[in-house]
Amino acid sequence: MRQSIIEIDHADDMLDEASVETRVLRVDADGHGQRLDRWLAQVMPGLSRSYWQTGIEQGHVSVDGLPVTKCARRLAAGQTVTVQLHPVPQAQAYAPQPMPLSVVHEDDHLLVLDKPAGLVVHPGAGHWSGTLLNGLLAYHPGAAGLPRAGIVHRLDKDTSGLMVVAKSPHAYETLVAAIAARQVQRLYVALAWGAWRRPAQCTVEAPIGRDPRQRLRMAVLACGGAGARAARTDLRVLDGHASMTLLACRLHTGRTHQIRVHLAWLGHPLVGDALYGGRAFDGLSRQALHAAQLGLRHPVTGAWQVWRSALPHDLAQALQRSGLHYNAALLDEHEPGGASGDRAWI
Repeated sequence: MRQSIIEIDHADDMLDEASVETRVLRVDADGHGQRLDRWLAQVMPGLSRSYWQTGIEQGHVSVDGLPVTKCARRLAAGQTVTVQLHPVPQAQAYAPQPMPLSVVHEDDHLLVLDKPAGLVVHPGAGHWSGTLLNGLLAYHPGAAGLPRAGIVHRLDKDTSGLMVVAKSPHAYETLVAAIAARQVQRLYVALAWGAWRRPAQCTVEAPIGRDPRQRLRMAVLACGGAGARAARTDLRVLDGHASMTLLACRLHTGRTHQIRVHLAWLGHPLVGDALYGGRAFDGLSRQALHAAQLGLRHPVTGAWQVWRSALPHDLAQALQRSGLHYNAALLDEHEPGGASGDRAWI
């Protein structure tokens, strides 16, 4: 997409201002025929499509000087779109909100949760309430005294599975350091399109950064390219046939959309991952990715602990219909850096 924005140098932090801002955008050839809400989300990636849908319905957007309240309004090249950027309700973003949480483990220092698909982890543009952070503040009031309510890593909205959350300052600092040092084991189960033609066990090392052609996506970039960050994913085939492959994926780094990007780059996009070219399959409404196993050294006792999560119903059903089989016993329980664990993967 060619640049089609006037006066928009600070899209990612534009909502930190205390007063309403007005920005003027011009529709170019790439925006011709697009829905208004979709186009705004594309050219201003710091704000989600749901944010724009609310803004349009509230009369904060006009086209060629005339207010527009229909999100489906089609645009034409050369039109001028004026938007009013209203400040974010930060108090709502960090307000406790009771919600059901699937607690796998809890002690005085940490929580291990099984996050369902569809739940946003941290407040952001378009999702200023109803997030896991809001739920944690209600479940554990002491979380208000911790950075990000104790959240030390994230899962994408439509990725399900295990997360660890700190409950004390010491645990927070220790877990953040362990993740940075790649001492936390994060294993995912992924259902991808296509027959696997590579070794059954392999490692992808390809830097990831913002896709220069589509700012809503990440992409594999050339080494040394602007914004490129090193990314490493271990892959192991669990089952497969001519149409699909079931994989275990181990993260060494934690780049945005890392597994999704690496698999799409290899020509095997995740089932249901429309953003990266993965078509839907038999009713599955989200990407087929589940954080199935989490291993770490306890921040206080130092004991190596491993937790597992069964496939959620939607993925289990999709897998059954695909004809593939999942055996959780094939996942690796060894601590990262341990010799036996490395041999099992590489």
